[in-house]
Amino acid sequence: MIKWENIIKNINQAKERMIDLQLRDIMTNQVVYVSPETPVEQVAQLMQKHNVGSIPVCDQNGNIRGIVTDRDIVVRNVAYGTDAKTLKASDVMTSQVTMAEPSMSISEASRMMAERQVRRLPVVENNRLVGMVALGDLAVNGRTDMEAAEALSDISTPSKAQKL
Repeated sequence: MIKWENIIKNINQAKERMIDLQLRDIMTNQVVYVSPETPVEQVAQLMQKHNVGSIPVCDQNGNIRGIVTDRDIVVRNVAYGTDAKTLKASDVMTSQVTMAEPSMSISEASRMMAERQVRRLPVVENNRLVGMVALGDLAVNGRTDMEAAEALSDISTPSKAQKL
C-alpha cells in the first residue's frame, strides 16, 4: 500500500534541497575565454575543441566585456561572408551580457534565462568571470529538471517561419 505521507515528505525534502542549490553548486569553474582582439576563427576553434556553444570575452583583468555564441559567428560573420581570420571577437560578440553571481539560486537563474531568452549565463564575482552555467547544466542536475524544462520552453518560443 502506498503511504502518501512518505511521498509528500519526499517531495517536500526534494523541494528544500532544490531551493538551497546555488549556481556555485552546478557551474563549470574552468571557463575558456578570449580577449576582444582574438580572431573569430580561433574563437570557433576553441568552441569546437571544448565542445561549447559560447565563449566569454574578457579584458586583461578578467572583466567580462561580451560573449561570442555560435549563433553570433553565423549571423555576424558567416552570413556576410567576412573573413574569420581577420575579424575579431569584439566585432561579433554580444555586448549586453546577462550575467549571474555564484550565490544566485538555480530557480532564480532559470527564471532569468527564460525571461531574457538565453541558454548560457556567465557567472561573475566583482565583474570577474568565475564560471559558466548552461541550460544543460540545469537539466543534468536531477533536482532541477523542472526548472530546466520550463526555461527551455520559454527560451525556445518559436518564431513565425518566413518564406525566403
